[in-house]
Amino acid sequence: MIELMRTNDAVLISFVEALMRDAGIACFVADQNMSIMEGSLGILARRILVDADAVDRARALLADAGIAGEIKRD
Repeated sequence: MIELMRTNDAVLISFVEALMRDAGIACFVADQNMSIMEGSLGILARRILVDADAVDRARALLADAGIAGEIKRD
């Protein structure tokens, strides 16, 4: 899987998950449980991962949604 983006913003993560789900793109939010270990301080960002074969579609989808600035570039 390829990292699509990294953020502490729970609303943004939820939005991206909904976009991916509606587009039929499987995604995985890594490091969700790390907030428990860090005491919910928001220090450790969560990563949204997609399959390598869907990364271009996912990036285009985020760009169309107006959040291209959040996309992790290689």
